[in-house]
Amino acid sequence: MALVVIGGHSRSVGKTSVVAGIIAALPEMHWTAAKITQYGHGICSADGEPCDCATDDHSWAISEERDRSGESDSSRFLVAGAARSLWVRTRQGMLAEAMPRLRKELSAAENVILESNSVMRFLRPDLYLTVLDAATPDFKASAKEYLDLADAVILQNAKVIGHAVVWENKVSLKPVRERAIFRIDPPPYVTPEIVDFVRNRIAVVSKNESPQSH
Repeated sequence: MALVVIGGHSRSVGKTSVVAGIIAALPEMHWTAAKITQYGHGICSADGEPCDCATDDHSWAISEERDRSGESDSSRFLVAGAARSLWVRTRQGMLAEAMPRLRKELSAAENVILESNSVMRFLRPDLYLTVLDAATPDFKASAKEYLDLADAVILQNAKVIGHAVVWENKVSLKPVRERAIFRIDPPPYVTPEIVDFVRNRIAVVSKNESPQSH
């Protein structure tokens, strides 16, 4: 099983589009996909709605997506061709509570693709791609923390870099300057070069896992 994680430095930078694009481009991988969402206080992890509960059973929830309308992120994964799609919701800082159940849900998958930064605290994927938009100032702490672990960067609005510092806290790309950087001009969010990069990495994982490699 290959494990791919797609992160990003902020909301609405195209993480979901990248996940869906990879699923659609590599249907032979029979992906199990998962979207991980962490809510702040006052939001229930069971359904993502406003809530004033504080009980342990509302700290996280995992549900399997059935809807194929494409209206939600996890539904988009199914529309793209995922064999299975999960939505993981936790309260902020409570992802560790959901990890045992998530690991169990993913244990039988052929290949897994996750949309999250914070899951990097608990998993070591075979491939971690981070999606960056040079025109979006916000830069999540989780994205900055794991930036140096990225195997490649998917970068949009690259022309902004060098003309002005747009990311808050003056975040630098120096931690990934030796990694592959794929410049995109959405749409699309996934180029043939990105697909080849992912396919080749999965091929290496599959070769290492084969009986002949032992």
